[in-house]
Parts: sequence; C-alpha cells; structure tokens
Amino acid sequence: MRLFGPLYDRVMTWSRHRHAPRYLAALSFAESSFFPVPPDVMLAPMVAARPDRGPRLALMTTVFSVLGGLLGYLLGYLAFELLQPMVISAGYGDELIQAQEWFSVWGVWVVLVAGFSPIPYKLFTITAGAMSMAVLPFVVASFLGRGARFFAVALILGWLGPRMEPRLRPYIEWIGWASVVLLVLAVIIYQLQG
Repeated sequence: MRLFGPLYDRVMTWSRHRHAPRYLAALSFAESSFFPVPPDVMLAPMVAARPDRGPRLALMTTVFSVLGGLLGYLLGYLAFELLQPMVISAGYGDELIQAQEWFSVWGVWVVLVAGFSPIPYKLFTITAGAMSMAVLPFVVASFLGRGARFFAVALILGWLGPRMEPRLRPYIEWIGWASVVLLVLAVIIYQLQG
C-alpha cells in the first residue's frame, strides 16, 4: 500500500506554495498554546524545498511560536483550573505534573530547555502562566529555546535537504512504514511500563 510517497509529494508541494509561510506562522502560533502538531513538520520540508529561505523561516517560526507561547501563558494565568481537566483528558496529565515539578526546581531555565525538547511546549507555557512566572524571563527563555530548535532544523535541512531529497524519495515508503512500526512499539513499551 503506497501511502507515504504521495503524502511526501503533497507536503513538498505545500512547502513550495506561496502561502506556506503564513500556514507555518499559524501552525507555530497554535502549537505553543493548544494545537498538537509541532511546526517542525512543516518547517523541515519548506527549508528542504528552499534552503536559501531557511534562516528567515526559522526566525518566523520562532517569533510566532513565542507569541503563541504568550497566549498559552495567558490561558494558564487566567484559566488554569478550567484547562487542567482538559489537559489531563488529552493524555498529558503526567507531563503536566512533571512540568510543574520542573518549574518548582529550575524556574525559568525549564522554559529554555522545554523550548528545545520534544515535550509539548504548550504544557510549559500554560504552567508558566499558572505559576505566575515573570513575563520577560519567560519570553527571553522561550525565544532562546525555540530559536535554538528551529534554527537547528533549518540549518540541518538547509545543508542536507537539497542533497538528500532526491536520495530520500525512493525510500520514503520504507521509511514511513518503519516509523509507524517504531511508534507503535514505543507506545506498547510505554504502556507496559505504566
């Protein structure tokens, strides 16, 4: 069953679309406060398609991610009690508790690390607001952490993308299905440990 090849081709086409930067900005903003899909999935193919625009796209992704993080902060500050049951029912209860523990131990430094980590950033933006963290350190740490992550993606894909894209395409079905198998195994292992 050919699923990943056509999907890959569609994503590469979207990444070259004239409105793609707007979509990336919207995704970056939404992901930092409520949307589950990280902007890397759109940033990476956009940079691979147009490496010359990598730094500009990384900066735009960073700025809109931090702006979305401010929305998450505001939501946590104003409505944490209302949001907490929704976060838990979405399956992020353990991560939320861990974020709260990290905040109490490391303070603003956790925002810097969270901006770069694969842990959903929105948990940290909402928790920062709920704990009334000072806004300026929150913004600076967010900008540094998110910027490091998105510029790393842009640099790596800008450098490797044009050379790897023609070599990657013939194997995309194998890579896609292997990723699905690895994801399923990771979920099974995680469930068995819990």
